[in-house]
Amino acid sequence: MRTAIETERLVLREMSLDDLDFVATMLAHPEVMRFWPQVYSRDESETWVRRQGERYARDGHGYWLALDRASGEPVGQAGILMVEIAGREEPGLGYLIHHPFWRRGFATEASTGSLDYAFDRLEIPRVVSLIRPENVPSLGVARKIGMRKTGRTTYAGLEHLVYEIARKDFTASRETVAEASDDGALA
Repeated sequence: MRTAIETERLVLREMSLDDLDFVATMLAHPEVMRFWPQVYSRDESETWVRRQGERYARDGHGYWLALDRASGEPVGQAGILMVEIAGREEPGLGYLIHHPFWRRGFATEASTGSLDYAFDRLEIPRVVSLIRPENVPSLGVARKIGMRKTGRTTYAGLEHLVYEIARKDFTASRETVAEASDDGALA
């Protein structure tokens, strides 16, 4: 399983059927899946993992399993996957952290690493994220990493807000944060 991204606290790598126990537990959790149309059965979770393998082969990316670097324990998934908006395929940022690991900044860190990958390795000029309007935690992550709301769309039969960020804006926001940190402003 190929490692795609390493951040300060996380390793994001391709998932396989060896990860099915964790993925099935996460996708069956009602709190984790409260903004999705349903929780997933184990069979649906297996299909989910297989679909990621298809994405890796076709696109070179998809949802990656996010593991805590210190413990090796899986905490969720994040990555870049192609989504259809208004009849066009767009690179989309997705992230889902399992409930026991909420409020530790893993979604923000995994998302930032995924955007680094999209902009630096894939040289994608713009990335979108589709977020349900009532999903306040994910909206917060999107804003924190510099994404801005640009519209609405229906995806999988549900209303979603479209957030996006361009490569140049992501690079500029990262440089601003780094400069502020160097000055001690964001300790």
